[in-house]
This record gives sequence, structure tokens and C-alpha cells, in this order.
Amino acid sequence: MAHHSASIKSIRQDKSRQARNRSYRSELRTMTKKVLATTDQAAAETLYQEASSLLDKMARRRIIHPNKAANQKSRLALHRNRLAAKAS
Repeated sequence: MAHHSASIKSIRQDKSRQARNRSYRSELRTMTKKVLATTDQAAAETLYQEASSLLDKMARRRIIHPNKAANQKSRLALHRNRLAAKAS
């Protein structure tokens, strides 16, 4: 166990940040599942926009890597575009 107050504070901050980041990642996984589960083109569009915004925020805050955010946005856009192609 750390004996210096600075390292104790650092450990305490790490725990709270880890909990916050876990919550963000959980929210992202739920949003991704919603987008991929939908079969309605209009709903997919709105859900994609929300998920895309969330991914950008998480990448900006360095919760996830920016390349991972780009890959996930691409995958979700592919699903959205396939639904649009089916509808037309």
C-alpha cells in the first residue's frame, strides 16, 4: 500500500476515473447493440447519429482510441446504409 499522500490520492482518483470510464463504455456497448438490432431505417438513422456523437466524445476524452471510434462508426454506418438500400 502506498504511504505518500500524493500516491494515495492518485490511487483514489484512478478508481473513480475507472468507474466513470466503465460507465461510458457500457453506455456505448448498449447504444451499439441498439443500432445493430434495429431494422427500421428512420430509427437506425437517429440511433446512428446518437452513437456517432457518443463515439466522438469518448475518443476526444481518450476513453477509447480514436481509431477504434472511427472503426465502430464505420461499422454502424454500414448497417445504416444497408437498411437504407433495402428500403429503397
